[in-house]
Amino acid sequence: MTPLIIPLARQSVEILRELEPVSGRHEYVFPNGRSPTRPMSENAVLAALRRLGFPKDEMCGHGFRATARTILDEQLGFRPELIEHQLAHKVKDPLGRAYNRTQFLEQRQNMMQVWADYLDDLRDGDSDRASNVTDFRRSN
Repeated sequence: MTPLIIPLARQSVEILRELEPVSGRHEYVFPNGRSPTRPMSENAVLAALRRLGFPKDEMCGHGFRATARTILDEQLGFRPELIEHQLAHKVKDPLGRAYNRTQFLEQRQNMMQVWADYLDDLRDGDSDRASNVTDFRRSN
């Protein structure tokens, strides 16, 4: 099995370093609540989203991938093959799978940094992009 290499933005690395004292001794950054030898379940992610106030017909854990895929392509102008590699999607054509060994590591790292900066801008209201973002308020 070929290892999956996922370039990360500076902000992501900072968050992982902050989490290291809590989860660094485990195999998974987000372990299962019942067993640290298993990853967090999809249901745990769904439950967290519901507690944050996202209704089930509005967002699921996988929805963040779809949102990133759309914005990276349509708003930020990254090539679809870079995005697909980052999302660990398989190349669709059989010849591509057989012969394409590219990883686009430098371009994907740049893409992730642009994405993280984009999200920071939305959060901080520091750009024109923030004009169409509604403040999120946690439900009680």
